[in-house]
Amino acid sequence: MMRYALPAIALLATLSACDWQADKSDRPESSRAFPQPDRPVSGLGANQFSTEDARDSVGEAQTVMDLAEIEPGMTVADIGAGEGYYTVRLAERVGKDGRVLAQDIDDEALARLGQRIERERLDNVSIKLGAEDDPRLPEKSFDRIFLVHMYHEVSEPYAFLWRMWPALREGGQVVVVDVDRPTDQHGIDPLLLSCEFRAAGYELVTFKDAPELSGYYAQFKAAATRPEPGEIKPCKGAPAGSGNAAK
Repeated sequence: MMRYALPAIALLATLSACDWQADKSDRPESSRAFPQPDRPVSGLGANQFSTEDARDSVGEAQTVMDLAEIEPGMTVADIGAGEGYYTVRLAERVGKDGRVLAQDIDDEALARLGQRIERERLDNVSIKLGAEDDPRLPEKSFDRIFLVHMYHEVSEPYAFLWRMWPALREGGQVVVVDVDRPTDQHGIDPLLLSCEFRAAGYELVTFKDAPELSGYYAQFKAAATRPEPGEIKPCKGAPAGSGNAAK
């Protein structure tokens, strides 16, 4: 029996290492013109990253909004809005002349957020259901798009980023807050993040290590041109469970 044991163990190890690749085989039809990410993708985490009081105690939202230069009258999108931590604070910051679009792919989370919006009488907020490969944002509409502790959960990042590109107004920018750790551990190496954004037609504007945000802050703008889907080359990532991303 021992002669079968080693091949079996080797096969199990191979299958384990490839699990994250197998998980990507059932792709949406709308994603198939785009490359797959060459890295694992985190499963969906809790909609509440931490308690709101804990986040406010370190000034998280205030810090991010200050870095993003959010001003009254702006139109912003909160992607992966979840329970609405950023949504409600952005709504207060942009004021009655501004607009906030709260988007998520979890319709139950959006239903709860809708109740919160009604309860807190946030007349400048609307909600929208997105898709894993498309944020479904109207073109030329946003001064800032927020992706806070959620980008590592996007299963089709190249399709997602490519379709988000037209939603920025002239001078509009994308704000990312994430953690420097492997993508299957609810984070992403900042160099890999920059590579994926660049591949989809963006340029890095600002990067800041920010322990008060439990990670880092990055800001991107749309490049002069957007590549065709078939021209996008996937960035080299790290295998599942690895602590390093290949650049």
